Amino acid sequence: MTAPTPRTARRGLVALTAAVLVTAALTEAARASGAPDDHRRTERAMAETVANGAPGVAAQVRDHAGNWQAAVGVGDLRTGRPRGADDRYRIGSVTKTFVATVLLTLEAEGRIDLDDTVEHWLPGLVRGGGHDGRRITVRQLLNHTSGVRDYTTDPEFRRWHFQDPGFFTHRFDTLTPRALVRTALSGPAAFAPGATWGYSNTNYVLAGLVIEAVTGRPYGDAVRDRIVRPLGLRSTSVPGTDPHVPGPSGRGYGKLSSHPETTSVHDVTLLNPSMAYAAGEMISSSADLTRFFAALLHGDLLPARQLTAMTTTVPTGLPSRARYGLGISSVPTGCGLRLWGHGGGIPGSSTRTLSTRDGGHTLAYNLNADWLGGGAIEEAEFCGGARRGGRGPGQRGNTTT
Repeated sequence: MTAPTPRTARRGLVALTAAVLVTAALTEAARASGAPDDHRRTERAMAETVANGAPGVAAQVRDHAGNWQAAVGVGDLRTGRPRGADDRYRIGSVTKTFVATVLLTLEAEGRIDLDDTVEHWLPGLVRGGGHDGRRITVRQLLNHTSGVRDYTTDPEFRRWHFQDPGFFTHRFDTLTPRALVRTALSGPAAFAPGATWGYSNTNYVLAGLVIEAVTGRPYGDAVRDRIVRPLGLRSTSVPGTDPHVPGPSGRGYGKLSSHPETTSVHDVTLLNPSMAYAAGEMISSSADLTRFFAALLHGDLLPARQLTAMTTTVPTGLPSRARYGLGISSVPTGCGLRLWGHGGGIPGSSTRTLSTRDGGHTLAYNLNADWLGGGAIEEAEFCGGARRGGRGPGQRGNTTT
């Protein structure tokens, strides 16, 4: 697929305007179908997110009352096809929670110690630019205290994979995880291991390689065997190099520009997800994500010791006052509730999954756009819209976060 022409972009913006105009009708239809009162604020926040520029939003909630789902806006700007609540989509860095869970199950089996060094499992790989795998532990990879440079911040990588025209030239390139690591190591380490916190997608590229070193198989096999199949996650997959998103699904849109004032919107649905590997390649749905996080935080996937380790957090220093555990973040809401989950962005998609600590109330939603977040949605769901929230770690549009 080539980059949309200006005429195509104008048609897309017209379709987006039309989506905003029909949002009220979609909301009324959802209410008529029996949407409970306590999710109406969530629905309105979804509609506001579309009014603010998202093509469409798909969401699901699991709580004591059961499952509730909704979708507003459009899934295809060219045709005007509505967004589907059952859509599959790229989840970006929510992949990290799956990867951390797999490593914690391996630790529970005694096959790895989180305080093993990266050098122990990946000898000689992390060297150069102040990086030294002999001083970095697997735990530090998982909680982003390793200091390893984030390959997605490399200027050339960004030009080739997140910006126009580089994205359209390289969108189908296959990138090996070791090549991603080499890109990271081409620049200096961010800080000494354990000195502070710094989000780095390279940490989870390395974590995926550690899983493969421990198991002798692709990390995706471990995700499928230990999480996807046991939980019956029928919409969740590890695509590898496949550029397609299985149906049902909408289109994904990106601005492909470093300038926030840019208005041009491009269809970026098709891409080779090897650019993200274990840092953010997975595909899922809102229903599967709420099932996964509910089971994880309820203790259905990990023994108590490993779940405690996962939810032991370090400060991030971010304005959101978020804290980060092992593949999961803890974020405060405007009403004083602290939620657990992860965000994810990859070209064409922004995802967020949040839950109460016991897994009893879980929300997952996706925007088929990568240039904005939906913090108002979680505030509406968990706080009744008392205050509008911001974007947490791992939602930084146009990156594999």
